[in-house]
Amino acid sequence: MTDRPKGLRRRLTDYGDPGFSLFLRKAFAKSMGYTEAELDRPVIGIADTGSGLVSCHGTVPALIDAVSRGVVAAGGLPLAFPTISLGEPFMHPTTMLFRNLMAMDTEEMIRAHPIDAVVLIGGCDKTVPAQLMAAASAGTPAIQLVTGPMLTGSHRGERLGACTDCRRYWGARRGGRVDEDEIAEVGGRLMPSAGTCMVMGTASTMACAAEALGMMLPGSATIPAVLADRMRAARETGARAVALAAEGLIPERILTPAAFTNALRVLLAVGGSTNAVIHLAAIAGRCGFALDLERLDRLSRETPVLLDLKPSGRHYMEDLNKAGGLMPVLRALVPALDLDCLTVTGRTLGDEIAAAPEPWPQDVVREADEPIYPEGGIAVLRGNLAPDGAIIKQSAATPALCSHNGRAVVFDSLADLTARIDDPALDVTPDDVLVLRNAGPRGAPGMPEAGYIPIPKKLATQGVTDMVRISDARMSGTAFGTIVLHAAPEAAIGGPLALVENGDRIALDVASRALTLEVSQATLDARRAAWRPPPPPEGAGRGYLALHLAHVEQADRGCDLDFLTAPRTGTAVPI
Repeated sequence: MTDRPKGLRRRLTDYGDPGFSLFLRKAFAKSMGYTEAELDRPVIGIADTGSGLVSCHGTVPALIDAVSRGVVAAGGLPLAFPTISLGEPFMHPTTMLFRNLMAMDTEEMIRAHPIDAVVLIGGCDKTVPAQLMAAASAGTPAIQLVTGPMLTGSHRGERLGACTDCRRYWGARRGGRVDEDEIAEVGGRLMPSAGTCMVMGTASTMACAAEALGMMLPGSATIPAVLADRMRAARETGARAVALAAEGLIPERILTPAAFTNALRVLLAVGGSTNAVIHLAAIAGRCGFALDLERLDRLSRETPVLLDLKPSGRHYMEDLNKAGGLMPVLRALVPALDLDCLTVTGRTLGDEIAAAPEPWPQDVVREADEPIYPEGGIAVLRGNLAPDGAIIKQSAATPALCSHNGRAVVFDSLADLTARIDDPALDVTPDDVLVLRNAGPRGAPGMPEAGYIPIPKKLATQGVTDMVRISDARMSGTAFGTIVLHAAPEAAIGGPLALVENGDRIALDVASRALTLEVSQATLDARRAAWRPPPPPEGAGRGYLALHLAHVEQADRGCDLDFLTAPRTGTAVPI
């Protein structure tokens, strides 16, 4: 511990007279009804991401109240402050464009205010990664609290969950198997409560990753948003934040290479979102660590999918919560985890597993010798089409398509895809490989979730439900199919995807981790000589977009802004 100023004495506004600065600060605080005694308490900041444009965060006001109760009971002063909030279906062109902006906003607000510790309330896909990136950089004690998943819905006796089932039903609508009346009915039943998607999409994946990293209270990743247990977890989070402030336990001590290795192993075991690879790379980069895709793939070879949960399995997040939350997964992985990693509780991961309630019978989490899928949910591909790597969610792919050779059908941009994908004259067969380019970090811009390329309508109406699809974009963690993503380097900066032409043969072999464009090097050299970069997107010359385009890194480095990452330590994760 140090003798640095605490509470409202921290980070005083500089008028040249510290005594006056503190006097003025307290005077303004008293205008809000606080007493002198309250203002002498440690200050616990609460990052408020509530927004009418973020449906996943509908319970944030109640969570702030619950956190505040915990803070006050533990002797702290809770002060909420707003930050940017990112709602996945509400933002154009994509929330990913603004993840780094939210991380900057959150970090700077933590640094600028007299905060002894901070509770980070997030839920929707990009908010939790942004907050963890900010926490890694700010150097202030921090603890994550997620809003939690929705409850499941029901349609004509069938259980439904966003957004795996919304994609399945929309695919049926495109194929003519569901009419307008039914799809409207489904749309009103998919999301029956507040919270994040109730499948293992990006929000649920990052909640599990945050718990595995040690940045969140054990057991709090999976609690549905509308349950009383979620409010109790919020209260305990607030109380623990006061203890973190007293102990000076900063994220740097928790976010170690071993902790990232644990989180990556959990990602693979739960069949988690491909987006988490980018987000964990970015968080690791804030700590000075590089994510090594080859090591990640080796980890995947030895870490089976244990969680029977959509989109890789059958169940939903509320079922996982009833089965014991993330704890059964952690127990099954104990031989492969580093149990000495410190968590925000001040105890180790091993301590928390040992202290957890005894397991009970359940069918959601499998034992390691009876997995859902024999390898990790995500595989890393290499080849002349993606020399810096690409990934595929193999546990949610069609097995028969995981070894495939097909003719390329190329779309040059999202606009081109929208214009031609349903054209009856499109030259496409079920055996072809759909290729989307210029949809990466710079090309789109922002790397949208466009990698889930729609099945061309004329094939969908014939009953085709999956094809091999390749892009430099991302896809939602709720999505499924034989989809190759994050091809790096991206086409917009001259990556090999830019050189593919209609009719080229592309070979995918997931077992061999190979992605190959079957075109001679001489032909590729000639194409490269003739290649020109696409025009910059509208608005590229000013504001945050100009900053993003000038500084965003590629997918294999987490798509962070290069000036926000920490100096590389020479350490790579997983270890």
